[in-house]
Amino acid sequence: MNIHHTVIIGSGPAGYTAAIYAARANMHPVLYTGAEPGGQLMITTEVENYPGYPDGVQGPQMMDDFLKQAQRFNTEVKYEKITGVDFTGPVHKLWTEAGEVIHTHSVIISTGASAKWLGIPSEQRLMNKGVSACAVCDGFFFRGKDVAIVGAGDTAAEEASYLAKLCPKVHMLVRRDSMRASKIMQERVINTPAIQIHWNTETEEILGDDEVKAIRVRNNITNELNEIAVSALFVAIGHQPNSDPFKNWLSMDEQGYIITEPNSTRTNRAGVFASGDVQDRVYRQAVTAAGSGCMAALDAERYLTANGII
Repeated sequence: MNIHHTVIIGSGPAGYTAAIYAARANMHPVLYTGAEPGGQLMITTEVENYPGYPDGVQGPQMMDDFLKQAQRFNTEVKYEKITGVDFTGPVHKLWTEAGEVIHTHSVIISTGASAKWLGIPSEQRLMNKGVSACAVCDGFFFRGKDVAIVGAGDTAAEEASYLAKLCPKVHMLVRRDSMRASKIMQERVINTPAIQIHWNTETEEILGDDEVKAIRVRNNITNELNEIAVSALFVAIGHQPNSDPFKNWLSMDEQGYIITEPNSTRTNRAGVFASGDVQDRVYRQAVTAAGSGCMAALDAERYLTANGII
């Protein structure tokens, strides 16, 4: 039976960085990209906040650079999805979507998280043309312009506050007559002059051909329709961690984010590590995902060394 030293589940900044470090440590990593090789950055246009790209870089190009660097150190890349696991150990079992059983001494989970969307057709059509799920990533491109943000939780409040530092007017669209955000965050947005909260407001449509020009909204109480001129719409209604295959094996919070030990990437299962957005509900940036991918590879190397595997 062939037992791998380490298998990395998921690509993107966390997975590829874990692969680079694992390969350089002679761990002979095998990386399964999953259904969306490269993760969320594959649907991101300009990336200007990742160190090492002084002129910015397109998201897909950046992920191709990561992939090539991982392959340079002989990472074996499989364009397949892992659909099932058995973390009983000490040798872990993984099942591919084709039904193949993989055996490995250690596993690094880097499956990321997917943004939740409104589900209207124009949202996908205008993705990266003014529609975004990350104000910290893309807000800079709309400085000096009026924008809108959908959401009522802490993330939406934080991103509205961030946008208010760049934009003269931030229209915050809240579906109900109250917010889910913590009291201190609610007070912050309410007391920020640049933020205008639209209560009981539903986004009906995003208007524009090649870029966002306006949004059509409906008041849930009166059913009145209005158009608001904006250059961008930020959707901040939450993320869903891609952790379903691991739910019966790993400790998770109420939203499904994998819980890791403090100051490490170790999970509650020996030899299983988690990195990137699948365990990060706070920062969700490419650079932090890459950093945790490095941590996971180092943790896995120490685990394999301590158990006499390498």
